[in-house]
Amino acid sequence: MRGLRIAADLRRRISSGEWRPGGQLPTLPALCEEYGVSDTTIRNAMRLLANEGLVETKARAGTRVRSRPAVHHMAADRYRTAAGAPATPYTQDQGIGWSEYRLDKRFEKTEATPELAALFECEPGERLLARHFVFHDNDQPTQMSTSYVRWSDVAGTPVADPTNEPWPGGTRAQLLSLGINVTRITESFTANMPTEAEAATLRIGAGVPVLRYSRRHIADTGRIVEVAHPIVRRGDTTVVDFVIDLDE
Repeated sequence: MRGLRIAADLRRRISSGEWRPGGQLPTLPALCEEYGVSDTTIRNAMRLLANEGLVETKARAGTRVRSRPAVHHMAADRYRTAAGAPATPYTQDQGIGWSEYRLDKRFEKTEATPELAALFECEPGERLLARHFVFHDNDQPTQMSTSYVRWSDVAGTPVADPTNEPWPGGTRAQLLSLGINVTRITESFTANMPTEAEAATLRIGAGVPVLRYSRRHIADTGRIVEVAHPIVRRGDTTVVDFVIDLDE
């Protein structure tokens, strides 16, 4: 319990600005003396703060307060990016230019699992193209996703070639280039603690929650033509904005 109380006090001191982002915390012996506890207790408190993403410890460099990314607002109209424009919904979310955007990608052919088949409203086993992405804002990874499209729609087209990513205008523009007109997008959100792989990819502490959501692009024919499942962002710096217009 002493470790929890010390962690709470250190958290308060960080929040108050006593130690600013990038600033170094007192040494382990100094904190042991200040709080009158063993180094094991201080280490346990520091481990809690590291899991929350508040501090980081490096060999021979001590413990510093981690710099927190800026809060980003995900607006409902971010998918209105014009086809061919040097932007995507992600760059609009982040408020960054094309030159500040980097995308790691890996493509593979796969088949619809029962879960994906339910999202696509198709038969299990339908052939899909899985596109694994990690999105970077000025070299800082802030979002990861796996986007699935129907193999019958993209086989032999530029959309199936990862060298064409990132694609100006995003997925909607890609599908439009194939003659598929997307007129509806749905999203379903949950909040969870990150998996070990998600925490490592997004460079966050294991105690930082993530926003995890599924997205579907739906064509004007009513056919579901893309499923991103899941899209993952750090939850403590993401705000989802909705505007609901009510008839008077």
